[in-house]
Amino acid sequence: MAFLRHIGKHGDRKVAIVFREVPGEPHMALVVYTEVLGQNIHDPLMACIESDIGQNSEDLALALNRTHTKDGNIILQKLHAEGMLKKIRTELVVMTPQPGTQIKLDELNKILDEMKQGEQAVKKLTEMDASMGMQDSLQVAKRLRGDQRPAPAGSDAALNAAAALLDDNGLATSLRQQAERMDREAKGLLAESARLLKEAAALDPVKAVKESAKSKKTAKAEVTTARKTRAKVTV
Repeated sequence: MAFLRHIGKHGDRKVAIVFREVPGEPHMALVVYTEVLGQNIHDPLMACIESDIGQNSEDLALALNRTHTKDGNIILQKLHAEGMLKKIRTELVVMTPQPGTQIKLDELNKILDEMKQGEQAVKKLTEMDASMGMQDSLQVAKRLRGDQRPAPAGSDAALNAAAALLDDNGLATSLRQQAERMDREAKGLLAESARLLKEAAALDPVKAVKESAKSKKTAKAEVTTARKTRAKVTV
């Protein structure tokens, strides 16, 4: 089973971690007890957690704000409106990302915070190692941590955090970051395609001519799509 974020236990009860740290109260987390959810919310919520969007989100709340219940409501708003979001101490939450793996949420938060602080150093090392074909440790860190964006503090930290995620500017920032990442990935695919075609041409010059035209057209289409997506969210 693959590594799965945002899943944990509070005692014997399964929880989904909506915010791993409540702004202004880092010792507290905001969770929802999945066992009390009806299928109208439960099934889309679990699907969201398992999706790429859910797994790449620093906090599950951002993904839930873009996902709907079966009757068309935004999940994050529905959970808040029905009082299903609960604050509990991070030390009481045990994360269970996969069978046989457990770690307390407060300990995990410390590790992820340390990773964030050392990210700039990791980035420099990654750039130095890139030409040698070594593993991109920065991307490994980001897959575990995601892109953290601070939420405003206030008298009711949980509600302020949820409000920040519902803010159009906050969502626009996230979309721009995703578009930029897609653009970089598309450029990487185009470069890799050119390299592979060059190797193929050396092995089979005749067939390589047809494959080259088709592959270049596909790769350029991917780059164009990524750039259009970036342009839309930038406006």
